[in-house]
Amino acid sequence: MEALVAKGVTKRYTNHTALDDVSLTIPSKSIYGLLGPNGAGKTTFIRIVNQIINADQGDISIFGEKLESKHIGTIGYLPEERGLYKKLKVGEQLLYLAQLKGLSKKEALERSKKWITKFEIKDWWDKKVEDLSKGMAQKVQFISTVMHEPKLIILDEPFSGFDPVNAQLITENILELRDNGSTIIFSTHRMETVEDLCDHVALINKSKKIVEGTKKQIKDTYKSNTFVVEHKGAFSVNGAASIVSQKSLEDNFYQTVLKGESIQSPNQLIAELIKLTEVHSFVEKVPTMSEIFISLVKGKTDE
Repeated sequence: MEALVAKGVTKRYTNHTALDDVSLTIPSKSIYGLLGPNGAGKTTFIRIVNQIINADQGDISIFGEKLESKHIGTIGYLPEERGLYKKLKVGEQLLYLAQLKGLSKKEALERSKKWITKFEIKDWWDKKVEDLSKGMAQKVQFISTVMHEPKLIILDEPFSGFDPVNAQLITENILELRDNGSTIIFSTHRMETVEDLCDHVALINKSKKIVEGTKKQIKDTYKSNTFVVEHKGAFSVNGAASIVSQKSLEDNFYQTVLKGESIQSPNQLIAELIKLTEVHSFVEKVPTMSEIFISLVKGKTDE
């Protein structure tokens, strides 16, 4: 069963179309990257899933059921605009938010204590949120998002404001949540986190879905049949491949970038190369998600 299926979701405002016939399929127990430049429509889609706003057209189902108000408790949502109550103490905040999600006071206390111990922030229990640093407050908000063990977790730019150590801590917990059965929708425009975390990816640009699939499927679609070879002795080629660049390293070693023009497989190219030179390294140049993102979006946003 899929965690979430959206079909033909459209949202229009007076002078702007925020989402235009967007369909997405989000597998269960996956980390799904919802990518796009600022203003592309990601946050609009997330708000529709959270029933903060309604779509003008289209349908959304969650775990095989049409999305309804009863599903709010099965979703954990970490918005990009953080929303803790500044005057409340951390412990009071966590207990209150957990009970809003349906936990009993006893369950809320047990889970709160477990998470603050895990995040090594027990000393913050009686501190007011307004006395915390931005990173500390975001740890508290992350805990409040996942404490009720939601089946679907939506994280909108979750690493904003975190230093590398705490970003790694959040990363480890996101992976653990996935491994324990949660589905995570990860909304971001930071491609380095997509490479590390996401199983599946969709790119939205100018209100439309541009591409969707596993990372491997997308990279295979956009790779350019280009290979980087390190070898001893210069060479020239003709026919199956062309030289994009060739530079001297040292001691008669070279690095050559080749583009396969008509090869059927990398093995065919390797077989040709070993006739021409002493091959020491042969690597296919697979595009990063950042390179694919830039090539599809062309550096333009809707803003």
